[in-house]
Amino acid sequence: MSLLDLIGGAAGSQVASQAENKFGIQKNQVIALLAVAAPLIISYLRNKSQDQKEAESLNNALDRDHDGSILNDISQADARQAEGGSILDHIFGGNKVNVENQLSQDTGISMDKIGPILAMLAPVIMGYIGKEKQQNNVNAGGLGD
Repeated sequence: MSLLDLIGGAAGSQVASQAENKFGIQKNQVIALLAVAAPLIISYLRNKSQDQKEAESLNNALDRDHDGSILNDISQADARQAEGGSILDHIFGGNKVNVENQLSQDTGISMDKIGPILAMLAPVIMGYIGKEKQQNNVNAGGLGD
């Protein structure tokens, strides 16, 4: 499954529905935010992982907390919103407010709702990356056994 499949498919739709119900934002606006924010989050993660220490930290977080199980129960996204906020703080660092402001301008979603919606999305994206990592490890380990 690609990231676009994740956001455009059932998982993205479920996160958008949760955000619509919780924040009163139209589902199509939330889906537009997810389509822009998910690749942005991945890009920031990729840049951070260029640093060896950050790469190890990401790898440990994936192994410990993000096995992809959230993709089987997207309703966890709302319950893991606080965790998602911490993830975003780490990923964006001092740029978090600027990133949220830009996303707010791009989507028309108010600043007070952008952060909480992104916090719902972050554990889903980490789950996606964790699942991909596990699949790649299984595929690599399965060769020649």
